[in-house]
Amino acid sequence: MNLSAACRPRVVILSANKESVQAASEHLRSVIAVHADIVHEEHSNDADLSAIDADFVIVVGGDGSILRAAKQMGTRQLPVLGVNLGKLGFLADVSVEHLASSFREICAGHYRVIDHLMFTCQVLQNGHVVAQELGLNETSILGGPPYSILEINLFVDSELVTTYSCDGLIIATPIGSTAHSLSAGGPILRKSLQAFVISAISPHTLTVRPVVDTADRVYEMSVVAPNESTSVVVDGQPLHSVTKDTRIRIQRADVKFQLIEIYGHGYYRTLREKLGWGGKLRQIDS
Repeated sequence: MNLSAACRPRVVILSANKESVQAASEHLRSVIAVHADIVHEEHSNDADLSAIDADFVIVVGGDGSILRAAKQMGTRQLPVLGVNLGKLGFLADVSVEHLASSFREICAGHYRVIDHLMFTCQVLQNGHVVAQELGLNETSILGGPPYSILEINLFVDSELVTTYSCDGLIIATPIGSTAHSLSAGGPILRKSLQAFVISAISPHTLTVRPVVDTADRVYEMSVVAPNESTSVVVDGQPLHSVTKDTRIRIQRADVKFQLIEIYGHGYYRTLREKLGWGGKLRQIDS
């Protein structure tokens, strides 16, 4: 990414309304203001950011804060730089200290922007769309009381794949592959891949395994006999309840999530640090 040395970037600062996050945000604000123009700042995570003219967004918090920022930007996604104050931080993987020491270089354009797959989830009731959401991580069908096994049909391009007997079903993007899908035993997909991974939660049949397929297809799910509280969940937020007449459709979105990657913070470095893959790695001379 190249920015003119004479041009100060215009940035948005987003942070959660928590005391610890606010303290870090105030510290970073003074650093950011030296090298960039702050055109918008908020802590409520509910403003519409689609009309704001800025070069990039700085999100102070964790991956959940970045998911909320992506939702706020809607169909006009700006590049996002995530500053990690959470536990893992696959997306927000820049520390407060690193940002403070390297922000001048970032403002000079010494970073790259990586495009990531987003999706739209539509809930159809008797053929009519009753709810729709733009997502970054995953769409899940989750049961509820009385917590009985669900039978979930999966269709790809209108073709029946199988009927899962399980506690729930997840269709995740590569970014979402290190979230709920990973906890359910799904594989890790490189974040820039254009693919979805389907992972069953506690499948009743041991031969059921996660499936990876291209993002160019249309994925649909239905539940044969849902519980009263069975619901569709997008990026951790309930979207709509599910009945036997409900159809959930997931497909590639027209927009892409743009994540700023600082040089030296590569994909495998993030995995090593966040998943504890250090092991007995030794330094290899280049």
